[in-house]
Amino acid sequence: MTEETKTSCGCKPPWLRVRLGHHSELFQATHERLRAHSLHTVCEEALCPNKGRCWSNGRATFLILGDRCTRGCTFCNVDKRTVLPPDPTEPARVVQATKETGLKEVVITSVTRDDLSDGGAGLWAETVQRLHETLPEVLVEVLVPDFGGQTAALDLVIQSKPDVFGHNLETVPRLYPLVRAEASYQRSLAVLRQASAAGLITKTSLMLGLGETFDEIEGVLRDARQAGCEIFYAGQYLQPSTRHQPVVRYVTPEEFDQIGKRAYELGFSFVASAPLVRSSYHEEGQSAFVRSKRA
Repeated sequence: MTEETKTSCGCKPPWLRVRLGHHSELFQATHERLRAHSLHTVCEEALCPNKGRCWSNGRATFLILGDRCTRGCTFCNVDKRTVLPPDPTEPARVVQATKETGLKEVVITSVTRDDLSDGGAGLWAETVQRLHETLPEVLVEVLVPDFGGQTAALDLVIQSKPDVFGHNLETVPRLYPLVRAEASYQRSLAVLRQASAAGLITKTSLMLGLGETFDEIEGVLRDARQAGCEIFYAGQYLQPSTRHQPVVRYVTPEEFDQIGKRAYELGFSFVASAPLVRSSYHEEGQSAFVRSKRA
């Protein structure tokens, strides 16, 4: 990878422009149900460019445990403010909104709650269990924080048996002090290793354009495979505001293709690698893969 792909005007290249298009009835229903049940989504909090695509295809990413985080990663648009106590009614509200909307796939993620003794793992597990019990046909994917390295807390979520267990490595080890100063690359690998050892389909992703090299990306791919990961996603990092980490370069679609090809060569079962891909992005290929493993 070179450092040359940066537009002279500072604007986004054409491959990052999203057409809004017409929103389906399912999109509108999802929007209305989220509001009715006072739920947060990472689709909105993280300013995801794929909200229309995912919601229109029956997939939404719920953000549980509030919309305020105890960490201050320099890439993330979620607020770092005084957090509020967990809401014990939240799992039931997630289930009800999913049922009323008719979602086919649900991704559960959360802010990091270092203030809680279990990192919020108990509420995580309850949410997944309630979804399985009430809506067994819905695919449930989780995208968890590291729970401060607490293996017992992590095991609570693992025992709820989500269909896909995701935890993002986010970037290459060299950039952790700059981008994820309160996280640990080795701790995140341990999270993936623990879930994989329990027999879950595990998934991770990288955001690119922060100055990483191809060799560094390949190193992360190897580490993730050794930790048992089967699914890998990669997408372009976009700066949420001037307060956040700046984009070093825009990675071309051709480079994303090269990364995806290398991931398959290293043994990943499903890969999504393109500029607008996000970790909870709607991919029919992933859904088919997971459902085949579920059968």
